[in-house]
Amino acid sequence: MSTTEDTAARAPQRPVKAAADELIDVSFTVNGSPISIRVPARMHLGDALRMHLGLSGTHLGCEHGVCGMCTVLIDGDAARACLVFAVQAEGTEVVTVEGLGTQESQHPLQQAFSHHHALQCGFCTPGFLMSSYDLLANSEGEVDAETLPEEMSGVICRCTGYRGILAAVSDVAQAHPEGIPGPLNCAPRTLVGRTGGASATPAAPAEAPVADADEQTPRELTRPTGTPTITVAVTRQLSSPVEDIWAVMDDVDRLARCLPGAEMTADLGEDRYRGRAKVSLGPVRLAFEGLAQITERDVADHRLALLAQGADTGGNRTAAEITLRATATPEGSTELRADAAVFLSGRIAQFGRALAGDVSQRMFEQFADAVDQTARTGTAPEVGAGPSALRIGLQAVGAGLRRRVALLAGAVRDARRRRRAS
Repeated sequence: MSTTEDTAARAPQRPVKAAADELIDVSFTVNGSPISIRVPARMHLGDALRMHLGLSGTHLGCEHGVCGMCTVLIDGDAARACLVFAVQAEGTEVVTVEGLGTQESQHPLQQAFSHHHALQCGFCTPGFLMSSYDLLANSEGEVDAETLPEEMSGVICRCTGYRGILAAVSDVAQAHPEGIPGPLNCAPRTLVGRTGGASATPAAPAEAPVADADEQTPRELTRPTGTPTITVAVTRQLSSPVEDIWAVMDDVDRLARCLPGAEMTADLGEDRYRGRAKVSLGPVRLAFEGLAQITERDVADHRLALLAQGADTGGNRTAAEITLRATATPEGSTELRADAAVFLSGRIAQFGRALAGDVSQRMFEQFADAVDQTARTGTAPEVGAGPSALRIGLQAVGAGLRRRVALLAGAVRDARRRRRAS
């Protein structure tokens, strides 16, 4: 495609003299959010977007500038993120497919792709969306049906879904002859990236930064914005009276010991705490260092709200807003409800939502049981002796495999029934 084949030349050049493994500070804007990241001099923009900012919608295919899967906009023009060093993005405005629209407010191109089923496996879809946006934004709605296949040839569809793609682009061109609408999801928000390597202008900053000598630990707490990776809502019936449950919830040290894989390492004052947590998703074991702050403590309603953020040495980051509420039941026991919005970035974000959701739900269930046991006995689990995060991860993986096997078995049974019926 003519608008993307010279992408490397379009990117602003920033002379940098650095060793291959040296970390360079880079500041630019992504989907309306000013960010600052610290990356190796030879890291390309695609890896920086995915690994440091959690924007995994930019897909990487050939990483040689051939397939077009990683197409993004740099200062309004299409560019292949695998051909641009992250340091070359200094001072630019980058728009990824996440900035084009949301599930609730889709861009006309996204609506048209859905209407025409302009995808099969979907791997090429982000590249086609950004490439076609660039085409329509620069053609002012004038698209020649005969030359459109050539114009769109800069992105390769491995599933031969071109007809739907071309029909979608043609529809949008006809519907917007005066020019295609701009990206709909570009606004300042918190991007959860690698601390010591990434930060973003937060929509709702914390009251004050918290100093931390550990480079991997977040230096300040910022309230996440945007769409969570997963949301969790768990209700658990506990045998202990509500006042006993609240006594555990109101004691941060005992509460932390009840959370699988978690350990509180320091009380920073003003309801701020430093800690670490181990998380397992299948065969991947992660160890996070992070901060947490209690943002609301309602004694009368037995309600506790907290904000937590963590990072590991591999570039994975997690942030969560968690609300716990204990309610007395007529029988004298307690109903404990946990609601959480979880934001993931880095390698951990590439796990399926179902698996991550299963792990999170099982962690909260184990947490609730540990709170109940602590309320009954008056003694919290010893540090490291609480519910096993690894076991929870393996249980979630096993549950996911069992669901897939059940679905496959059901499909086989349905196919046999159809054959017998015919």
